[in-house]
Amino acid sequence: MSGLTGPLAAAIGVYVLIALVMFGCQRSFLYFPDKRAPEPGQPGVQVVKLLSEPDFELVHFYHPPRAPNGPVVVVFHGNAGHAGHRVPKFRDLLDAGFGVFFAEYRGYGGNPGRPDETGLTADARAVMAYFQSEGVDPGRIVLYGESLGAGVAVKMPAEYPVAGVVLEAPYTSIADVAQAHYWYLPARWLVLDKWDVAAHIGKVSAPVLVVQGEADRVIPVRFGKRVFELASEPKAALFHPRAGHNDLFEYPEVVERVIAFVREQVPGTAADPNEAYNAAD
Repeated sequence: MSGLTGPLAAAIGVYVLIALVMFGCQRSFLYFPDKRAPEPGQPGVQVVKLLSEPDFELVHFYHPPRAPNGPVVVVFHGNAGHAGHRVPKFRDLLDAGFGVFFAEYRGYGGNPGRPDETGLTADARAVMAYFQSEGVDPGRIVLYGESLGAGVAVKMPAEYPVAGVVLEAPYTSIADVAQAHYWYLPARWLVLDKWDVAAHIGKVSAPVLVVQGEADRVIPVRFGKRVFELASEPKAALFHPRAGHNDLFEYPEVVERVIAFVREQVPGTAADPNEAYNAAD
């Protein structure tokens, strides 16, 4: 038995070292910001600068709705890139006449600061407070949480009433996702930014739509289905049998379902495709 002491001790030491490195570098594994200042590349998209705690001025993008009282979809994007990358993705929502606010985070898209759960939550609150200050009817606002952004989006309805919430590829918590990927480590207990969607989703009283690909290899679809189970009524879901994590909007039925959901939650939204936004207007 004494002959195993050396190799066993070495193996334990390596294991502990890996766990410590993962713990120390975890935010670099979770957040992948593109720090370059983006160009929206879409007619009608405006720059909105908002102050976020403690004293960061963050740049966001906003394309107002075609109709003065039209719906506004507030997009909290995922963990990679920046808000400018989402403008082409949501072009169909602009074509439908919706306003789309592309919320940005600290540390992304040329903005100051470093991302963490506390900071991104503060950034989202600044966006919601902006709409309050502008007198926008909360019954016109639909939140859209994309992947990591699902954790951002589900926190807001407890503080700011909204018409609906769309969650794309949501997760029960980042701790659960980390444990699924790093099964050989006590990842669940090492995560600092837990983004506990499961703890917040049941508090969302607005209608919820969950969309996710069955072939998602980043966030296993079982987590999205669990989020849907925990959500309060009214709720709906579309789990696409072929879609993965990053290609959901390449399937027209997904885009159509999201557009239909927004129209269902914001009464009076034009359903006639001939009334869609025209970039040439």
